[in-house]
This record gives sequence, structure tokens and C-alpha cells, in this order.
Amino acid sequence: MPQIASHEQEVRSQKSGVSFRRARSVSFTNLVAWQKAHKFVLAVYKFTKQFPTEEKYGLTSQLRRAAVSIPANLAEGFRKKSSADKKRFFNIAQGSLEECRYYLILSKDLGYGTNEAMNSLLAESSKLIDAYMKKIGE
Repeated sequence: MPQIASHEQEVRSQKSGVSFRRARSVSFTNLVAWQKAHKFVLAVYKFTKQFPTEEKYGLTSQLRRAAVSIPANLAEGFRKKSSADKKRFFNIAQGSLEECRYYLILSKDLGYGTNEAMNSLLAESSKLIDAYMKKIGE
């Protein structure tokens, strides 16, 4: 079998048993979960611009902080060497994701607006992070 480039890894399909090559992520920016989470952060900043000024140090700040925490923890966890460390940071990202989910519910209930696209990005990111954590655990 030809030698695998350092940025690739050989993967065996669990369903078919066939081996194939998959490019290894060389940066956290290659993680689809990070990409979705980053899009979510950008959407949160745009969304919270319309919040009342009295929320500047309240809900606006809290939602932005929690949103930024998701891709930041994915980035930090990406470079950790041990599976336990990686899982810990990915788990923190999941916690921040759930916190954002609540803030979006609160924003809607307070009449500040709703954004289904942001909810979709959160759901996609959550599924991807779960999948990464399961893969790390193998």
C-alpha cells in the first residue's frame, strides 16, 4: 500500500470494512463543528445589535460571551494531546452551546426576536461535537 501523507489518515469503514484515505484536520478551522459555531457567533453579534441598550451589560453580553466560548473551546481542545483533555474542552463547548440555546429562548420570550437559522447552527454544531467526542472515545 502506498505511504500515507502526514496530513492524511487511513480510515476503515465500519459498515463495509473498506479502507480509504481521509485528510486529517491540520487546524481547528478545518473542523466543521468549529465552522458552524463561528457562523453562529457572527449571527449572535448581528442579532444582539438590535437588543435594547439596557441589555448591553446583561443579555447581550451573556449571549455573546457564551457564543464565543463554543468555537474557542473547540479550538483549544483541538490541540490537546490526550483524549481526556480533548473531550473536556469539547464538553465545555457543549455546555456553552446549551447556555446559548437558553439565551435564545429568553430573547424570544422577552420579545427581542428569534432566529431559526441560529437555532439550526446550534443543533448542527451540537451533533458534530457529539460525534467528535464519540470518535475520540474510541
